[in-house]
Amino acid sequence: MKCAYFGKCGGCSLQHIDYSLQLENKKKALFSATKFPGIEVFSGAEYGYRNRMDFIFHPNGVGFRQKGNWGHIIDIDNCLISDDRLNELLSEVRNFFKNTDYFDIHKQSGTFRYAVIRTPRNDSSISFVLNQKSMRLADAIEKVKEFASKTTVNNILVTYVEPKNDSSVSSDFFAVKGKDMLSEEILGKRFEYSVQGFFQNNSIMAEKMQEYVNGLLKGYDTSDVCLLDLYAGVGTFGIINSSLFKHTVIIESFKECIDAAKKNILINNVANAEAILLDAKNLKKIELKKPLFVITDPPRSGMDLKTIQRLNELMPEVIVYISCNVEQLSKDIPKFKEYKIKSAALFDLFPQTNHSEAVVELVKK
Repeated sequence: MKCAYFGKCGGCSLQHIDYSLQLENKKKALFSATKFPGIEVFSGAEYGYRNRMDFIFHPNGVGFRQKGNWGHIIDIDNCLISDDRLNELLSEVRNFFKNTDYFDIHKQSGTFRYAVIRTPRNDSSISFVLNQKSMRLADAIEKVKEFASKTTVNNILVTYVEPKNDSSVSSDFFAVKGKDMLSEEILGKRFEYSVQGFFQNNSIMAEKMQEYVNGLLKGYDTSDVCLLDLYAGVGTFGIINSSLFKHTVIIESFKECIDAAKKNILINNVANAEAILLDAKNLKKIELKKPLFVITDPPRSGMDLKTIQRLNELMPEVIVYISCNVEQLSKDIPKFKEYKIKSAALFDLFPQTNHSEAVVELVKK
């Protein structure tokens, strides 16, 4: 095993399996979910691919939760699946915040909880997550400000969470250095997103997946078609493919993401797209023009039944379903009874783990 923490850390679970076999097993899982025989497989670097990690403060530094023992932290000085820049920033945090006032999850006391490090291409951030009820917040903030004056990271945030809330993100934060937004370029488009928000943590493979979806859509004449981008986040799929369509509608339920999507529409000079704050299960509330294509990228829980019912009423010409959970995918696809699978592809954004992304192209029977 390449990693000294394998078997102890609760992160990677597949390092003992040859990578080619990991891919084969993930392909088999997608086949089991779809029963589609011609699955394409796309992969990249086996290690050094992640651009986000949430490190937990503990008495000896920062680390990850122990496998099978949630309350115990394994000290980590280097993470093999993280990219080089992230590991550089990890070293800076470890060296500066020695013997810090860490948060004890059992006693529900202490100050420093997480250091969330993000290193998208050409940008970087660290969010220091602090116990909102700590009596030593002022000292902690001064410590973060001192670190900010010495570190090479672009953006630094202080984020507050309640003691009983074991989360590494919050809407209660402020920027100590730089700003609270990160920037990433995908297929020539620039996207801004919140340091507190979701964005794919494997930039190279995420771009491959975007390129693949764009290629699928280019196979159709969509010049007079409307594109619906569901569970759209900050609008990546909708904006990247907008030039192929007459009009693009971007739907997302989180306000911070929709605000970013609206900004990204302007940044990329997209004239034929709109971003709407809406829960996908309330799709009936908006009017959509036909013919219609749909890209849907739901969370691990899959698509709400109301959303699926509405799509079955709208009868889009094509549905591109992007899934991070093949088990849920296997439950959702049969609900589109008037559709068949035209293509399926596996994208391994998460080597050494059980997770992957799938892209399934559904067309009318």
